[in-house]
Amino acid sequence: MDSFSNPSSGSSHQLSAQDLKNQLKSQLALEYAQQFLETVGRKCFEKCVTKPGSSLSGSESSCISRCVDRYIEATGIISKALFSGSH
Repeated sequence: MDSFSNPSSGSSHQLSAQDLKNQLKSQLALEYAQQFLETVGRKCFEKCVTKPGSSLSGSESSCISRCVDRYIEATGIISKALFSGSH
């Protein structure tokens, strides 16, 4: 059975167009989330950890937390601006 078959039907019927669209949306969302986390992690680490060691100092940990929070907030603002008129 390929990834486009409907697993609940037990046969090889194709997914409906809406099911396929939903599946693609989910895959794109997952890919976006992975890329977002990699980017944020890399950028925040570069910004906050100037002397890498075996553990994070309190100030490094706080900096990373604030940095990630700012990226998430900015992403939310951008998403709202991009998609507010699309419904």
